[in-house]
Amino acid sequence: MAKTGVFDSDPTVMARAMELKKELQKLVKTILDDDDYRVETVDQAKEALCALKELKMKNRSLSLKTRDLMSCPEEFKCPLSKELMRDPVILCTGQTYDRPFIQKWLKSGNRTCPLTQQVLSHTVMTPNHLIREMISHWCKSQGLELPDPIHHLNEEGLTEADHNHFLSLLGNMSSSFPKQKEAAKELRLLTKRMPSFRALFGESVDAIPQLLSPLIGSKSGTAIHPELQEDVITTLLNLSIHDNNKKLVAETPMVIPLLIEALSAGTIETRTNAAAALFTLSALDSNKELIGKLGAMKPLLDLLDEGHPLAMKDVASAIFNLCIIHENKERAVRDGAVKVIVLKIMSGVHVDELLAILAMLSSQQKAVEEIGELGGVHCLLRIIRESTCERNKENCIAILHTICLNDRTKWKTLREEESAYGTISKLALDGTSRAKRKANGILERLKRAVNLTHTA
Repeated sequence: MAKTGVFDSDPTVMARAMELKKELQKLVKTILDDDDYRVETVDQAKEALCALKELKMKNRSLSLKTRDLMSCPEEFKCPLSKELMRDPVILCTGQTYDRPFIQKWLKSGNRTCPLTQQVLSHTVMTPNHLIREMISHWCKSQGLELPDPIHHLNEEGLTEADHNHFLSLLGNMSSSFPKQKEAAKELRLLTKRMPSFRALFGESVDAIPQLLSPLIGSKSGTAIHPELQEDVITTLLNLSIHDNNKKLVAETPMVIPLLIEALSAGTIETRTNAAAALFTLSALDSNKELIGKLGAMKPLLDLLDEGHPLAMKDVASAIFNLCIIHENKERAVRDGAVKVIVLKIMSGVHVDELLAILAMLSSQQKAVEEIGELGGVHCLLRIIRESTCERNKENCIAILHTICLNDRTKWKTLREEESAYGTISKLALDGTSRAKRKANGILERLKRAVNLTHTA
């Protein structure tokens, strides 16, 4: 039977290992499923494997025997884990706990001291150096080696040194340009590779403003360095991926305005990542409203109109997400979305994504009129005839159904299409359930119109 070590039931190692395994699983899936995967993805997978191996080796080297742990003085045991403390910290109530276990307690939503049940005035944890030293002496007397706190992972898989380094990097964002540039580059890489570093930004209300300080400082007239801007904007994208950060990031003053500004200024990667950040942040309905209200739609449409291949998918995704709410549909139509989208669809550019957006916008009367004026009806009918994508056919017929209901001048075009190709009838038989409903709705309306003409 294998001997049990101190880390075997420790949430710190288990949490970090689980995080690495999930990251590795996602990277390997990308490599296996996507023939066009990036070389960087392979490098990230290697890094995750190496980190997992290092964690495993460290776990083995730092393990202590259960019988030795059980024999340690009670005052050296954490009240929560009942195990020897390796990183003792003091709460504001004066009680001492092992850092990973009290962190887990607090992150579960508890705001009381486990022993005294007092409500905590704050959750700052102070290292208990005296107890730490006493534990160290006891371990030496027992011939045991206690891991140094600097190597001890917290619940998010970060060490105390990582925390200190993080704070140092944020401090450098308000320093000289060379330090800003170096710090921004490192924060970009850390938040890309380690989800736990993304979470760190949510622990302090000052962290994101500190990250943005070089961009905010540029408002005074100093031109922002393109690479520095790209690193900061990309770090915001990385932060926005973390679900718990979405509200905090979006509601931090200047974040959305700076992302909007970056849509039209900077490298194409900066502009693309700004669009991607707006897309991820818009997962929350409250953020959709905020982003739309602050004026993101027009610069997103301008970037879509430019048609840079690198930016198209992220821009289209951001516009789609924003247009889920009614107010942003109105903004999009007002800002010229229909013309941009219809012309792109006619050119065969990102047809799938843009048809989905156009279907959403077709609930607006002005959008219906513009689609007709731009020759969109012929284009939509052609896609139904030629496409093998059921989703695209469904979106096309849904748009045509709305046009049929609101613009009688297009009935002639629909009748001619039906007479020549039977396009709508075929879809009424073979389409998705929604496509069938919409196609039958058009056919019934056209039939009634013919009957009324004969009657007259």
